[in-house]
Amino acid sequence: MSGTQLAGRPVEHLRRDPVLRGLIGLTLLGCALFFLFDGNAQRQVQVYWIFQVPLDAALAIGGWRLRRLAPARYRRFWTMISFAGASFTVGDAYQSLQILISPGEPSLTGGAVQTVCFAVGMSSNVIACLIFPQGLRTVREKFVFWLDATTVLVGGGVVAWCFAFNPLDGSHTDRVTASVTAALVLVATFSATKVALIHNPPMARIAAWPMVSAAMVQGVSTFLPGDFQTLDHAYVYVIRLLPSVLIAIGPWIQVIVVRSGDPRSCAKRRPYSLLPYGMIAVTFVVFFLMLPEVASSQLVGATIGVVVITCLVAGRQLVAFHDNMKLIGRLDVALGELRDQEAQLREQASTDGLTGLANRTHFSAELTRLLNCESSLLLIDLDDFKTVNDTMGHAAGDALLVIVAARMTEAVRAGDLVCRLGGDEFAVLLPSTGPDAAGAVAEQILRHLAEPIVLLQHTLVTRASAGVTGARPGDDPSILLSNADIAMYEAKRRGKGMWVAYTDEMGARISAEAVLIRELDQAIEENQFTLVYQPIVRLSDGTLTAVESLIRWNHPVRGLVPPTEFIPVAERTGQIVAIGRWVLREACRQAAEWSRVFPGAVPLSVGVNVAGPQLRDANLVADVSAALAEFGLPAAGLTIEVTETAVLDDEQSHATMVALRALGLKLALDDFGTAASSLGLLLTCPVTSLKLDRSFVESITTVGRQAAVATAVSQMAAALEFSSVAEGIETEEQRDLLCRLGYEYGQGYLWSRPVPPDRITELRARDLVSG
Repeated sequence: MSGTQLAGRPVEHLRRDPVLRGLIGLTLLGCALFFLFDGNAQRQVQVYWIFQVPLDAALAIGGWRLRRLAPARYRRFWTMISFAGASFTVGDAYQSLQILISPGEPSLTGGAVQTVCFAVGMSSNVIACLIFPQGLRTVREKFVFWLDATTVLVGGGVVAWCFAFNPLDGSHTDRVTASVTAALVLVATFSATKVALIHNPPMARIAAWPMVSAAMVQGVSTFLPGDFQTLDHAYVYVIRLLPSVLIAIGPWIQVIVVRSGDPRSCAKRRPYSLLPYGMIAVTFVVFFLMLPEVASSQLVGATIGVVVITCLVAGRQLVAFHDNMKLIGRLDVALGELRDQEAQLREQASTDGLTGLANRTHFSAELTRLLNCESSLLLIDLDDFKTVNDTMGHAAGDALLVIVAARMTEAVRAGDLVCRLGGDEFAVLLPSTGPDAAGAVAEQILRHLAEPIVLLQHTLVTRASAGVTGARPGDDPSILLSNADIAMYEAKRRGKGMWVAYTDEMGARISAEAVLIRELDQAIEENQFTLVYQPIVRLSDGTLTAVESLIRWNHPVRGLVPPTEFIPVAERTGQIVAIGRWVLREACRQAAEWSRVFPGAVPLSVGVNVAGPQLRDANLVADVSAALAEFGLPAAGLTIEVTETAVLDDEQSHATMVALRALGLKLALDDFGTAASSLGLLLTCPVTSLKLDRSFVESITTVGRQAAVATAVSQMAAALEFSSVAEGIETEEQRDLLCRLGYEYGQGYLWSRPVPPDRITELRARDLVSG
């Protein structure tokens, strides 16, 4: 037989197995020879013993093979069975040689050597039946098993005793044969008991019953009366050979069962067995057969009464068993319903309730499972989804998410898993997919999502940003998700509506940014910031009239860090609010200090840059008012500078600007001309001055368009009664031209770079002296 596992049911392979075919063919050949040599008892006996040897050897080899194939807990059992087969082989081989070399009186009873080997083999079989695991755990299970087993063994002992020592026809065999016969019956009954009552026996029932039947046939054949005990008929040899065939084929059937891996090979154990009741009935039958032919009516009546009462009790117990079985059936149905409900709950726990897609829990489990091969991960976030919720309501937003989920499912391939992680964020797992194919899937998804959607009589075009990352065996799922998230936000930074594949450079930049965020927190706590100031002068005479405060970071390792490196990060993380509060207080303190140094002079106005997150901070107005009061600085001495993008289409920022203006301080629109809708802002934003962005100044003397824009801004400021400041002036030619265009104030390297407050004090003193 092949060493590989067989497929299908064991029965399908029994007819094709060469070993079983050989054993059955050998048996049929032996039976044919018995009938061929009918009348020649000497030849029949020789054939009988010769044919025993290969059958015994088959038992030994089959047991030894199962010792290697069966689970470890059954190895001792099959070792004992194999040893029994080897003992039978040695004894029967010796007997065969003896009757071939020195034929004597024909007999099916072996000599001393064969009898000893047979007794050793039978003892090994009995030990094997006693030592194999019963699979019983609780004390109750063990008690019930041994109660039933004892019932069967007692019944079998009665049968053995009665027929071995008091045969039906009155003929007696010798005591040794009777004892051996009784042992055979007990072994058969005990084996049958274990096969019937044990949950996981070492043999499947299809393989065990031939071996059980072998011992029973051999035992019962010895008990048969009359002609069944003589050697004058061929069928006597057939009956005597049959047990050897049955016991030999049992292990080979089990070999097929083990190799096929058939789950039905071990029958489900019933809650009760009919075997003990059957053995009680057999005992009563034997008892009646053994009654003397002439018995008193009292004995017969008492016997019948005992039998009837026993049968009634047994019947009542079987009815109780039947009722219990019905109850167990109902419990099985209830348990089945509970299992169905559990499956539904499990499905609900792994499914998003709105879209029907897999949820984050299912996503995490599948991501971990798919990391055994190269795969890809897409992280997709809808662009501007908040606008839909704000303008059309959350019900419309939910309806949009359902449509988006359906379109994403249509766009992916069979085997891909689409998940909703929460809100408007989705993930797609692409098993066995490389970077190129993942990009194609991302492109397909974005194309499907971009098709117009009619929602509440409005036509929407949904755009999304996607991050793509590859997954290799051994990768950390959390890192993969983080990489996809980094790529997705990179797609948003590049303009949205696109997909971007993750690169190590992105990861390095994000890691560096994370370090920067941690160091910014430390810088706020340890006051590592400082302010420098750039003069703002009157173009007509060059007098210093104001300064713009600019922050610098005195990093303990990097040195002086310019704001362009950390302010954008601080704005994204919200750290700009705490940093801006410090800048505001420090600028007010310094402005108040200059007022005390130059008490009779017109106070310098100090400009403080305020970012968009600060304008949306509910405490900004109170912080400004508190700083002015704490340092005794007049509101006119403070200018809040904001960019167009910070106040564009933001009601909260606009309200804050109005409140700040109400305090009496000045508001400047910084970097004017670089954002959209600037003209609309001039009508709504309560600013007092415009600061022309340096990009319009750098080539103003050579590029006519820049001069035209600068002229328009100056004229608008004058018409709206705003003061005008030109930034980035580096040459006298630029200064003169801007002055002719109507600008009142200028700021740039022509006068000074941003300098410490002491330098501003010197410049202020020089102006006052020269004035």
